[in-house]
Amino acid sequence: MNDLDVVDERRAAARKRVEAKREFRNHVAIYIIVNAMLVLIWALSGAGYFWPIWPMAGWGIGVAINAYTAYLERPISEDDIRKEMERSR
Repeated sequence: MNDLDVVDERRAAARKRVEAKREFRNHVAIYIIVNAMLVLIWALSGAGYFWPIWPMAGWGIGVAINAYTAYLERPISEDDIRKEMERSR
């Protein structure tokens, strides 16, 4: 593998991380807008039992997983692959 391949690989990985972060921010914006509308519907319909908590909680789990993959998950490295290959001998 030459230097240009390494640079291209690193650039592709960086682009993938940037795209994941952008998608996460869009996901959060949609989550906020939709759940605000659900709370508004709840409030306008009598504000009884707070039923919007259920879609908020369920979708919130998905947002949390998306945050983990966008900001905390470490990309797979060549070292990770090498170690796994050694373990599977």
